[in-house]
Amino acid sequence: MEDNKQSGRKPGGRKKNGPKEGVKKNLLDIDGQTIELTERVVNMARVAKVVKGGRRFSFNALTVVGDGQTYVGLGFGKAKEVPEAIRKSIEDAKKRVTKIRKKGNTIPHEVIGRFKSARVMLKPGAPGTGIIAGDSVRAVIELAGIQDILTKALGSSNPLNIVKATLNGLQQLRSIDDVKARRGIPLPVLFGNYSKVRRDEKRKALAAAATATAPAPTVAP
Repeated sequence: MEDNKQSGRKPGGRKKNGPKEGVKKNLLDIDGQTIELTERVVNMARVAKVVKGGRRFSFNALTVVGDGQTYVGLGFGKAKEVPEAIRKSIEDAKKRVTKIRKKGNTIPHEVIGRFKSARVMLKPGAPGTGIIAGDSVRAVIELAGIQDILTKALGSSNPLNIVKATLNGLQQLRSIDDVKARRGIPLPVLFGNYSKVRRDEKRKALAAAATATAPAPTVAP
């Protein structure tokens, strides 16, 4: 009895103001590591099926999961009750988690994702830009761990199509090392001598400017 008073626990109950025991976390083993996923419901809709006796209603849920750093996935679930639809969508999203390539807090290059009639344009953002996106695109971008990006949704306004188009664009991203390995050529050949030419041009321009501004030498009488 005294132990229960000291721990703030009622007889046969749990600790007062303490966390619930047995809380299940969304953990996923992928690429040899265990990640904790955060889920976000993007869209809920009630749908009806017309049968002989009338209409049967059910709910579908569109959910995005991600670890907020590198991994993100999309899931869709349908059930007669809202909690069950959300649970099914989360389980479906865990099966479709994919790794996203980033460059710092943004993406390596501009890309356009497509799915059916929806198109989503993704552009790298300068540091401090933030996430310029609508609700559906923002859910995917935030859970993927991207902090600076510019986006524009084109075409369809269906949340499912927009989210799938966003994921399609993120899956198209490639880093410099990926391109180098796929093509089997070194970086100087990949980028050419553009940087060397620009550096030589700047040096010549600076030398010409210094010569033009230098005072003419005086000749002694």
